[in-house]
Amino acid sequence: MVLAAAGTAVATGCGGNSSPTSSPPTNTGVTDTDILNFALNLEYLEAEYYLRAATGSGLSSTDAGTSAGAVTGGTQVAFKTPAIQQYAMEIANDELAHVRFLRKALGSAAVSRPAIDLTNSFNAAASAAGIGSTFNPFGDEDSFLVGAFVFEDVGVTAYHGAASLLTSKSNLAAAAGILGTEAYHAGEIRTLIAQLGTPYVTYANQISALRATAGGGAETQVSASTIVAADSNSISYDRTTNQVLHIVYLNATAGVVKSGGFFPNGLNGTISATTA
Repeated sequence: MVLAAAGTAVATGCGGNSSPTSSPPTNTGVTDTDILNFALNLEYLEAEYYLRAATGSGLSSTDAGTSAGAVTGGTQVAFKTPAIQQYAMEIANDELAHVRFLRKALGSAAVSRPAIDLTNSFNAAASAAGIGSTFNPFGDEDSFLVGAFVFEDVGVTAYHGAASLLTSKSNLAAAAGILGTEAYHAGEIRTLIAQLGTPYVTYANQISALRATAGGGAETQVSASTIVAADSNSISYDRTTNQVLHIVYLNATAGVVKSGGFFPNGLNGTISATTA
């Protein structure tokens, strides 16, 4: 799902700063392995969401790692539209491929899947966004699309945020490739939600506002005439790991946050806590 900028030197910046620069990236002390494992944690989250929605089952024990945490919630969606069911399956397979690609790239350094909550997290997000006290994204295909919207734009902004920090050209090339795929996913989900109209467009925009509050960074809301999330130069927004963690932990509180939201026990790996 995401691969983002890391370290306190960049954690205070808001997303959307896409001005070219010739300055070398700041040395944060965070390695490519740390960043790839951060991405892997969040690819686990997306893979579990889409696989459970499309097939009723999550990652295999082989794909989840030897010390994988439990996954709470997530059931197969009773899709009524064959095309949307096909899209869900395609994205599920893409996210599974991302998990496998990152695990292979990291080798023995790959972290296992952390504990993931797909029930209480969505209820908390819906309540915080003003949608309602509960929200089940697996209840029907329209709700599934809104649930997918929670993740997709974050993935695009976070992969963009990693670009200046990855030191290996091969890692950067891989991240750019995954960013392209995630952008296709985001555009697909945003288009389908725009076609649904009220109340689902309203729900998506309430989530967008919640992300901006929790994690900072710029957002472009969904409308019948606005699908692409980008700045005035039509360049995708970016987020730091700090901003992404605030979003997936569903916690806008300043200071150190180590767990919550979709990751009740936190992420695995070096990049797992927000900064002040």
